[in-house]
Amino acid sequence: MDPSFELLPEPFQINPSLPIYEQFVEAIQGRIVSGLIPPGSRLPSVRDLASGRGVNPTTAARTYQELERMGLIVTYRGQGTFVTREDAVIGEARKIIMRKAIIEFKAAADILGISAEQLLEFDKEDSNDTL
Repeated sequence: MDPSFELLPEPFQINPSLPIYEQFVEAIQGRIVSGLIPPGSRLPSVRDLASGRGVNPTTAARTYQELERMGLIVTYRGQGTFVTREDAVIGEARKIIMRKAIIEFKAAADILGISAEQLLEFDKEDSNDTL
């Protein structure tokens, strides 16, 4: 594995209400689209990921299977698993994350009974107050 990046953030807090592999997928996906794990980077083996995080190898394998299904990683027999070099795939994954964040943001505004614009305005005012 490339020592210049961490596959998962330290510390990584497991949410017991969600499957571990989904949490791993989300975290690794975010680190790939943000560039913290660069395109072409070699990832640890399934066995190394499992032992390093204290999870079942099946969980680590499922994490990689899902990331591979998304196109974010590729596995070459005998060589290892790598982050894709395809910018379009990474860009599409970034859009999916942004869409999800927008939906959650709008849902939070709805719960508060305000518009998304009002929530943004509050953030702007609150940021100015703390400066």
